[in-house]
Amino acid sequence: MESQALVIATVGVLGIGAQWLAWRTGWPAIVLMLVAGFLAGPVMGSFFPEYALDPDAAFGDLLEPMIGIGVALILFEGGLSLDYRELRHSGSGVWRLATIGVVIGWALGALAAHYIGGLSLPVAVLFGGILIVTGPTVVIPLLRQSNIQTRPGSVLKWEGIVNDPTGALCAVIAYEYFRKVAESPGASLVEVVPPLIIAAAIAGLVGYAAARVIAFLFPRGAIPEFLKVPVLLTTVIGVFVLTNQIEHEAGLVAVTVMGIALANMNVSSMRSIHPFKENVAILLVSGIFILLSASLDWSELRALDPRGPEGFRYMLFLLALLFVVRPLTVFISLLGSSIPWNERAFIAWIAPRGIVLVAISGLFALRLTEIGQPDGQVLIGLSFAVVVVTILAHGFTLELVARWLGVKGESRPGLLIVGSTPWSIALAKEMKALDTPVMVVDASWQKLAAARREGLPFYHGEILNEATEHNLDLSPFQVLVAATENEAYNALVCNEFAHEIGRDSVYQLGEMVDEYDRHSLPESIRGRALFEAGFGVSEVNDRQAQGWVFRKTKLSDAFSFEDALKKLPEDAHLLLVLRESGRLRFFSHAAKPEPRAGDTVISFSPPQDKVAEKAAKRAGESSAEAKPGT
Repeated sequence: MESQALVIATVGVLGIGAQWLAWRTGWPAIVLMLVAGFLAGPVMGSFFPEYALDPDAAFGDLLEPMIGIGVALILFEGGLSLDYRELRHSGSGVWRLATIGVVIGWALGALAAHYIGGLSLPVAVLFGGILIVTGPTVVIPLLRQSNIQTRPGSVLKWEGIVNDPTGALCAVIAYEYFRKVAESPGASLVEVVPPLIIAAAIAGLVGYAAARVIAFLFPRGAIPEFLKVPVLLTTVIGVFVLTNQIEHEAGLVAVTVMGIALANMNVSSMRSIHPFKENVAILLVSGIFILLSASLDWSELRALDPRGPEGFRYMLFLLALLFVVRPLTVFISLLGSSIPWNERAFIAWIAPRGIVLVAISGLFALRLTEIGQPDGQVLIGLSFAVVVVTILAHGFTLELVARWLGVKGESRPGLLIVGSTPWSIALAKEMKALDTPVMVVDASWQKLAAARREGLPFYHGEILNEATEHNLDLSPFQVLVAATENEAYNALVCNEFAHEIGRDSVYQLGEMVDEYDRHSLPESIRGRALFEAGFGVSEVNDRQAQGWVFRKTKLSDAFSFEDALKKLPEDAHLLLVLRESGRLRFFSHAAKPEPRAGDTVISFSPPQDKVAEKAAKRAGESSAEAKPGT
């Protein structure tokens, strides 16, 4: 496959296809991307070489800088997601892992690589430094797919992003030291380490300065809105390339610092950029994983064959990495911290490696060979083995281990209700009675009095405030219902959370929109209208005042949905279907779920006395019509 355009298209299809399949199946996306790239590259090359995906042949010398810039953008995007407010509950753990953990992990990784893996000491020390990274490109997608409690999830996310440039810097220190020793046998660490630390500090200052410039220009209108994203991406690439001229891999430090600094400068313009940068990160992660796995060579993998003596030692090294190096690093680093033991055990198990490990290993493999360390070539295959083994081991066991250690979030999908009104409180009570996690959010303490009286979970605060993101864990909630008394505000809330929860999972009270009515809000910025009739706020409040109630009907093989409809009052309106799994499906003007046996149907119905009164009236009219014929 020689055409560059064809290679780019194939990489895109395989990467995004793997992401979609992961969403449908719940399997780790990284595993599927590695498998897709491996099948399209080495495996296809063994049978149909002319159709195999060969990134090296297609891009040549451009492949390495492409991957380097991609990794830089991914680290910058990860840095943008790190808010210091998250550290209130997990800060001590993060700093311990980023300091004590780095030293212990480097030492244990190097010892394992040398004494168990059989690598020469220089290669083992360098590889031990690279193994510090835990890969945000892997950790964040895994956390996104799983519902892990806030503190252990935050520790893993921060550790993955902060330790990526740290691991690269450790590898640079090791390489420069052994290069100096090769040139001048009497060289010492004092000649190598201080200049590299200074280079990293300068790179960090350049990244921070770039963040300050962006934070100054964006809010003042110096950059037009349509150029903000291009300017930001260009600045990140420029900072990465510039600081890499100071020292190899110092650019990773610069872009990470730049991202974290921007995330904590309260730049209002950055809020609108977040969806775009997340999309870019997904595209880059997908593309880079496909390119790297497709670039594998069978000769690099043969050394890992466990039937050979070297391959057997490498397998023992991988087991030591999983069950000795990582657990000891975490448990020693977190001694005396406030993090509970079950969370420490979970963090000790979850440490998948990703793009940065492979990219840095491939870079230094060639350089080690140049300074007389032939073991360096083994790093390419071994680093991929580390990525595959850790992703498989941690990706497929994360849910099981989290449940076993008690760090799993709420298992049943929940309902987030914005606005404390009599109608929303009644809905929350009904859902709580059905064991569905529910949360009522309102900025008014007075309006939340009803939720407090009923013993309902509530959050006092403005849902649109960025601080809410760090004080309220939104991961358990599958569906959002905006039910305040202001329909325009309801639309604003739905539009804000559509990206995070899903456009088809945000609902609001409000009448259906006529696209030709210039006085109404466009449907594109609203949530889906609750009820097929599209009741507005005033309508449900009036019915609530008249005594309307929520009714639940359990369906079975003997009692179908059609039977349930016959039992419901004539004026009743269907609201939602609660599946046996806990999934919520709402009736709206845009969607009509199909209830089945085992589901519970929730309807909004008139009070029982009015239903009986109407039934009696209909019966009386029927008897009056029958009298003339007798």
